[in-house]
Amino acid sequence: MPVWLSVILEIIKITVPALIVFFTVYTLLKQYLENQYKLRMLDLKQSQTKTTTRLRLQAYERLSLFCERISIPSLILRLRNEKMNATDLRLAIMIAIQKEFEHNITQQVYVSDQLWQIVKIARDDAVNIVNLVYNSIEPETTAREYSNAIIHYLENREFVSSDKALHAIKKEAGLLM
Repeated sequence: MPVWLSVILEIIKITVPALIVFFTVYTLLKQYLENQYKLRMLDLKQSQTKTTTRLRLQAYERLSLFCERISIPSLILRLRNEKMNATDLRLAIMIAIQKEFEHNITQQVYVSDQLWQIVKIARDDAVNIVNLVYNSIEPETTAREYSNAIIHYLENREFVSSDKALHAIKKEAGLLM
């Protein structure tokens, strides 16, 4: 057997096991690092989920409070005084609804688009009721008479949008928990 052939065989005897060990270690190390990466991503996702869940629950709480604060009986109790006339009360109610909405507008990031649309409908409905009743009375009417007309209108209504919005908020929050 020639010398060069025996040298090549010796190199092959050493290289083949070394390559097998190298690829085995490489594969095991690669799998280990991938598993570590997946575990870290899972930990990160779980911590983000905890934070997101907390923020979403806070958004549901704030939107519930928003619906309570824009309910017309609540607005009347909070805003009406004896010195007001219907025009003053209407303006105060409209400003209060707008301020409440602006204060809570960022909550739309944490709730579904459908729920946000329901909340906006509740706001628009409150504004429409206030305007509808105002347009049916004389502008010089007292705030007491105007508020009584609004309450009478609400009593004859089948549903109140803010109550429907509250129900939708509770339903969506329940799905989260």
